[in-house]
Amino acid sequence: MSAIGSYEAKTHLPQILKKVEKGERFTITRHGVPIAELVPVSAARRKTPEELIKEVHRLKKGLKLKGLSIKELINEGRRF
Repeated sequence: MSAIGSYEAKTHLPQILKKVEKGERFTITRHGVPIAELVPVSAARRKTPEELIKEVHRLKKGLKLKGLSIKELINEGRRF
Protein backbone atom coordinates (compact mmCIF):
# COMPACT_ATOMS: atom_id res chain seq x y z
CA MET A 1 0.00 0.00 0.00
CA SER A 2 1.47 3.36 -1.07
CA ALA A 3 1.30 6.45 1.13
CA ILE A 4 0.23 9.71 -0.49
CA GLY A 5 -0.26 13.17 0.99
CA SER A 6 -3.76 14.64 1.05
CA TYR A 7 -2.77 17.56 -1.20
CA GLU A 8 -1.26 15.23 -3.79
CA ALA A 9 -4.31 12.95 -3.57
CA LYS A 10 -6.60 15.91 -4.23
CA THR A 11 -4.46 17.22 -7.07
CA HIS A 12 -4.06 13.87 -8.84
CA LEU A 13 -7.34 12.16 -7.91
CA PRO A 14 -8.34 11.00 -11.43
CA GLN A 15 -4.99 9.28 -11.97
CA ILE A 16 -5.06 7.75 -8.49
CA LEU A 17 -8.57 6.40 -9.03
CA LYS A 18 -7.45 4.70 -12.25
CA LYS A 19 -4.75 2.92 -10.25
CA VAL A 20 -7.26 1.97 -7.54
CA GLU A 21 -9.56 0.49 -10.21
CA LYS A 22 -6.65 -1.75 -11.20
CA GLY A 23 -6.28 -2.97 -7.62
CA GLU A 24 -3.71 -0.61 -6.12
CA ARG A 25 -4.27 0.66 -2.56
CA PHE A 26 -3.28 3.99 -1.04
CA THR A 27 -2.98 5.38 2.47
CA ILE A 28 -3.77 9.08 2.46
CA THR A 29 -1.79 11.09 4.99
CA ARG A 30 -1.93 14.59 6.41
CA HIS A 31 1.42 15.87 7.66
CA GLY A 32 2.69 12.28 7.57
CA VAL A 33 -0.16 10.93 9.73
CA PRO A 34 -2.42 8.31 8.06
CA ILE A 35 -6.01 9.56 7.87
CA ALA A 36 -7.70 7.35 5.27
CA GLU A 37 -7.28 4.34 3.03
CA LEU A 38 -8.29 4.34 -0.61
CA VAL A 39 -8.98 0.77 -1.68
CA PRO A 40 -10.86 -0.81 -4.60
CA VAL A 41 -14.44 -1.84 -4.03
CA SER A 42 -14.66 -5.60 -4.02
CA ALA A 43 -16.69 -7.17 -6.80
CA ALA A 44 -18.96 -8.71 -4.16
CA ARG A 45 -19.94 -5.24 -2.90
CA ARG A 46 -20.64 -3.75 -6.33
CA LYS A 47 -24.26 -3.84 -7.38
CA THR A 48 -25.60 -3.88 -10.89
CA PRO A 49 -27.77 -0.97 -12.03
CA GLU A 50 -30.78 -3.30 -11.95
CA GLU A 51 -30.06 -4.22 -8.32
CA LEU A 52 -29.74 -0.56 -7.39
CA ILE A 53 -33.05 0.31 -9.06
CA LYS A 54 -34.79 -2.55 -7.23
CA GLU A 55 -33.31 -1.32 -3.95
CA VAL A 56 -34.55 2.23 -4.56
CA HIS A 57 -38.06 0.93 -5.32
CA ARG A 58 -37.97 -1.23 -2.19
CA LEU A 59 -36.86 1.67 -0.04
CA LYS A 60 -39.47 4.11 -1.30
CA LYS A 61 -42.35 1.76 -0.47
CA GLY A 62 -43.73 2.65 2.90
CA LEU A 63 -40.93 5.05 3.77
CA LYS A 64 -42.33 8.01 5.73
CA LEU A 65 -40.75 11.18 7.05
CA LYS A 66 -42.82 12.83 9.75
CA GLY A 67 -45.86 11.02 8.37
CA LEU A 68 -45.28 12.03 4.74
CA SER A 69 -44.47 9.63 1.92
CA ILE A 70 -41.66 10.26 -0.56
CA LYS A 71 -44.25 11.16 -3.21
CA GLU A 72 -45.89 13.71 -0.89
CA LEU A 73 -42.49 15.25 -0.12
CA ILE A 74 -41.67 15.53 -3.83
CA ASN A 75 -45.02 17.14 -4.57
CA GLU A 76 -44.57 19.52 -1.63
CA GLY A 77 -41.17 20.56 -3.01
CA ARG A 78 -42.65 21.23 -6.45
CA ARG A 79 -45.05 23.81 -5.03
CA PHE A 80 -42.20 26.20 -4.26
